[in-house]
Amino acid sequence: MNNQREIPEEFFNEDEYNDSEIFDREAVKKIVLTIPNIIAGMRLDKALRDIHPKLSRAQWQRLIRQGNVYLRDEIVRANYKVSGGEEIVALLPPPTPSDLIPENIPLDVIYEDQDMLAINKAAGIVMHPAVGHESGTVANAIVYHYPHVLDVGGERRPGLVHRLDKNTSGVVLIAKHDRALNHLVGQFKDRTIKKVYLALVDGRIKPEKALIDAPIGRNPADRKRMTVIEPGTHYASQPSKTRYEAREFFANHTLVTCYPITGRTHQIRVHLSFINYPIVGDHIYGRRKPTVNLWRQFLHAHEIHFRRPSDNKPVELKVPLPTELEQVLSQLRK
Repeated sequence: MNNQREIPEEFFNEDEYNDSEIFDREAVKKIVLTIPNIIAGMRLDKALRDIHPKLSRAQWQRLIRQGNVYLRDEIVRANYKVSGGEEIVALLPPPTPSDLIPENIPLDVIYEDQDMLAINKAAGIVMHPAVGHESGTVANAIVYHYPHVLDVGGERRPGLVHRLDKNTSGVVLIAKHDRALNHLVGQFKDRTIKKVYLALVDGRIKPEKALIDAPIGRNPADRKRMTVIEPGTHYASQPSKTRYEAREFFANHTLVTCYPITGRTHQIRVHLSFINYPIVGDHIYGRRKPTVNLWRQFLHAHEIHFRRPSDNKPVELKVPLPTELEQVLSQLRK
């Protein structure tokens, strides 16, 4: 059956675009790509990502899912194994207009090259706009200082490779173009990126080092919170692992180094609370009665080890604890 269409209606679906905007159907771009013989046997979505890296694999999968990628005038699936020599026709929509407003918010840049940058995010700032946080975010700052990054990685998340919670500080990676984004995101998916966090917890942690292997999912009683899902329940969860070791002991607290192996929402906070050593200052997963006067959670993304997109060479970045956290440690040491 021939499923060819001149212009896919999905490109003009109000779910995909702001329905207050009117798009010219002639703005849809048609491209023809020939699959090289050298990548025969590869999945179509991966093959298209490799030969046309301006679009990420996720973007290619979306186009395929919408029925906008064709082989011999017929819609083709993402898992189709290419044989080499095929001509693939794809219809690309016009850019989606963004409501992300550039804001002159300073960025503490600790590393930069032609493909990416890394910043030291302060606590109290949200990564990208969401309900209740429509401005003043890291994303707003990025599009002010790096306007060309606006369309990298999707609307409202320009170049953001990963995220930190609002009240977590530390190093964040930002890609300047889709190829760099794919390279860095791939490292996260393959778990070859090493992240090191510092956390101050309530209590003298025992054992001094351990692996927390406990699946995490949405809290059935409060969908805004995450929780460890016990085995045998029917609630959805994802495998989650955090390795930790004690770094410094105090009278009633422990400074802990955490190495998240997976990257689930609120993972370190949930895992440490699960073993009854919650993070100091955590108003969601911590103690109801604060043990230290601190307005934020004592969690800091201290180090990140990755391979840079330009030449795949290893890079190690470290950012020191911010002043408010160092002050807490100084008081505890006294």
